[in-house]
Amino acid sequence: MQRISRVLILEEAADDLVAGRDFYDKQEQGVGLFFWDCLISDIESLTIYAGIHQRDFGLFRLLSKRFPYAVYYEIVESVAYVIAILPIKRDPDWIHQQLGNRS
Repeated sequence: MQRISRVLILEEAADDLVAGRDFYDKQEQGVGLFFWDCLISDIESLTIYAGIHQRDFGLFRLLSKRFPYAVYYEIVESVAYVIAILPIKRDPDWIHQQLGNRS
């Protein structure tokens, strides 16, 4: 576990978060906001737990507690950079392609 001073969500990861919120809002009104709150809470936990997660595709992977999503991040010095927030039920090749385009 590493000491983290900040967690930064990169623009593409923020777009992933918005896309997830929109997807769940289409399923049922209000679920998108719940998704948003849960994922933000998961991301905020990186200030304490960054670096303890399993690596996948060369990045740390935090699994969301309530939704089938993973938060992919890397640590540079004392900053955790959130690279992507992706649904884990997608094809692993698709996930790998998404991550390859970003890191």
